[in-house]
Amino acid sequence: MTQSITPRIIAVANQKGGVGKTTTTINLATALAAVGKRTLVLDLDPQGNASTGLGVDHDQRSRNAYHVLMGDISLDAAVQDCKIPNLSIVPSGSDLAAAEIEIPELDRPQFCLKESIEGISGYDFVLIDCPPALGMLTINALVASDAVMVPLQCEFFALEGISALVKTIERVRKNFNQKLEIQGIVLTMFDKRNNLSDMVASDVREFFGEKVYETVIPRNVRVSEAPSHGKPVLLYDHNCAGSKAYLHLASEVLKRENRSAA
Repeated sequence: MTQSITPRIIAVANQKGGVGKTTTTINLATALAAVGKRTLVLDLDPQGNASTGLGVDHDQRSRNAYHVLMGDISLDAAVQDCKIPNLSIVPSGSDLAAAEIEIPELDRPQFCLKESIEGISGYDFVLIDCPPALGMLTINALVASDAVMVPLQCEFFALEGISALVKTIERVRKNFNQKLEIQGIVLTMFDKRNNLSDMVASDVREFFGEKVYETVIPRNVRVSEAPSHGKPVLLYDHNCAGSKAYLHLASEVLKRENRSAA
């Protein structure tokens, strides 16, 4: 790599499953890449859905995030270019599930990922897709990151689990990573036909204030279909409501990053 860029590392995390975390990771990454930001997705979820959604076949994952995390290979050795300009990925692998058991046995177990990716350059953004749990993989992602993005589904129990995540973020900041901050909360799966979505959005905005993005990601069938084709929705259907929402979200992210850097 010829450029010497220190990337902004953002963990996309929520211990609750099914909130649009992986969908947000791959589509935000694609939107950032589309506006010329060199972006790397690090798939730290053993389910590997981000890898699938960006078109990485299972037989192409022999060198993956597990080997980087355990120090077996360098980050560069695991990076794969996507079919999207400016976008690359470190895929997940089935062996990543074993990391939750193996990491605690290592020296400085919270710092495995940070030490593995320290000094990374040539990217503007690294987005880490975390598993839906507050285990050692997520802790490692938070310790290695500059900030956290929290996708929050517009449903009745949306706020119930986020308090545990916020406490975990605070503990990581206090003990391991003083610079860690909540970059933003993005409301997902918003159904404008459902009054509950409006109520949840209102409650979240009241509780978290300016941390909540103005952009809301709608429930959209094209967003749900895209991963089965190995594509982000921005490539699958550029004109659908979900694609437009993720482009708006990317614009908001860049504005926030520019403000914080100023």
